[in-house]
Amino acid sequence: MRTPLEQLHLVKGMRERFASMGNAPALRHQANGQWQTISWIDFGRRVDALSRALLAMGLAVQDKVAIFANNCPEWTIADLATAQCRAVSAPIYPTNTEQQSAYIINDAGARVLFVAGQEQYQKALNLLSDCPTLTDLVLLEEDLTPVEAPVRIHRLSELLVADNGAQQAELDRRIGDHRLDDLLTLIYTSGTTGEPKGVMLDYKNFASAVRQHISFVPFGEGDVSLAFLPLSHVFERCWTLYVLIQGGTNAYLNDPMRVQDALAEVRPHVLCAVPRLYEKIFSAVMEKLETAPGKKKALFLWALKQGLKRFEAEQGHGSLTILDRLKLAIADKLVLSKVREKLGGRIRFMPAGGAALDPKVNEFFQSVGLTVLCGFGMTETTASVTANMPGRIGIGTNGNPLAEMQVRIGADDEIQVKGDTVMRGYYNRPEDTAATFTEDGWLKTGDCGYLDEQGRLMITDRIKELMKTSNGKYIAPQRVEGMVSRDPLVEQVAIIADARNYVSALIVPAFEALESWAKEAGIQYKDKLELVQHARVKAHFEERLKAVQKELARFEQVKQFTLLPREFCMKLGELTPTMKLRRRVINQRFAAQIDAMYRKVSSMKG
Repeated sequence: MRTPLEQLHLVKGMRERFASMGNAPALRHQANGQWQTISWIDFGRRVDALSRALLAMGLAVQDKVAIFANNCPEWTIADLATAQCRAVSAPIYPTNTEQQSAYIINDAGARVLFVAGQEQYQKALNLLSDCPTLTDLVLLEEDLTPVEAPVRIHRLSELLVADNGAQQAELDRRIGDHRLDDLLTLIYTSGTTGEPKGVMLDYKNFASAVRQHISFVPFGEGDVSLAFLPLSHVFERCWTLYVLIQGGTNAYLNDPMRVQDALAEVRPHVLCAVPRLYEKIFSAVMEKLETAPGKKKALFLWALKQGLKRFEAEQGHGSLTILDRLKLAIADKLVLSKVREKLGGRIRFMPAGGAALDPKVNEFFQSVGLTVLCGFGMTETTASVTANMPGRIGIGTNGNPLAEMQVRIGADDEIQVKGDTVMRGYYNRPEDTAATFTEDGWLKTGDCGYLDEQGRLMITDRIKELMKTSNGKYIAPQRVEGMVSRDPLVEQVAIIADARNYVSALIVPAFEALESWAKEAGIQYKDKLELVQHARVKAHFEERLKAVQKELARFEQVKQFTLLPREFCMKLGELTPTMKLRRRVINQRFAAQIDAMYRKVSSMKG
């Protein structure tokens, strides 16, 4: 029997947890290098105190509140306090520029801005004069100092102990008046294909997502999740709220570069991540394997083979004999369990989204016994539309539609979606909203793909990202980039092909691995630029590219490449906060290098 959506209203569900979970751990975070815990009862007290403070500031029903911070417990406390007031939160990526942040604040018409981090605070101070709707700025960290400003500036710590008891009756009234059609949040798109748009998600969207995930996601009281992706992204935000409404513990990582340490320290049961994390782990393992002694390498590959047999049996493809089980036990003891321990040793499953995960990388994790659940979703669909589910995992697919979601393939092979998790529309953008839906009410995702014979979604690429060569061939850049990224010496890659007569690539090497190889090869260089321009390095990459592109058609293969001396960077606008390439920016910034790759071949032909 399905739980009514009203019972899964976020505020109702969280208040039940506040009342029933007592001193069980709700939130974990780092302070002075140590992991600290906030109990459920303390969590609830802080949310209520901040709710009263927001009401004292004059926050009205459905007013907008912006949150500009890295992951921290205070992020979620601010989010839930806003929800209890029936106001609407508008997250801002912590890596956003002042201009990008001001755009969101002004488009949403935010009254209150929550800030954590010195860099974010300075940006907030700089943009205040350009954001006329802001009345209050709340500092989520103690080491941020209030200054003279055109708005009221508060410390969170002071708001939590302020005497706002007179607001309790109004808070009780708003909590009692909660409605499923209230807006919960405005989440702004990353702007890879134009101006960011505020996606309107309401409580019904979230309640439906919770109900559908309960049916197949094994997570509940006593389980721990590590919040590694930015909470400003729909994937981590919705997962964090799901973790908490299910009574789990959420551990906040404010520095994503420390994920390896955090996995060992927190030992989570779940970690949501984008494919780039899985690719980096895979590349690191493969790099070590390349230089391992022959016997050790053979043992590792044999162990993976046993693990893959287990995985396939769990998906209903064959069964394990007594001898298979014996081999698996040996493989697990000697190799596979040691790999799992590197990720904390308790991972039950790891959702993956945001982009396509290379099947080889996926197969590696499944073989090791680390269950990766690839899915497909968007901000506009409150995250998941389809997902691979435990026992029903199809490597290379994005799984079956969730129980209450409808998926169809429309014109130009576009994936179209219907269901209660689909957004209400784009804030203040009726024309964009209308253009995103078909006449019969289906959301046009902008992704193209197909459903296989088992009803699993296969994504071929973004419609707007498909590249057409001057020879009329269509290139799916993510597919080619995924293949090239398998090589342990490749950190990042951007494919170039649109209106060109062949495929080229900008490649950022994995410098630690490359420098190790260069040392063994006796190559002398003074800096990274000289290293990537060295003839032997280029020749080495040419050989490696031939090996990793064997599965690609000849017209898809990279014919020319340029090695870059630095990574693509979020601060320079080359990456979105979820590590997707901003191709337009990259093409403009590296125009000279791109043109040189095509001039080189032209001159050779001449």
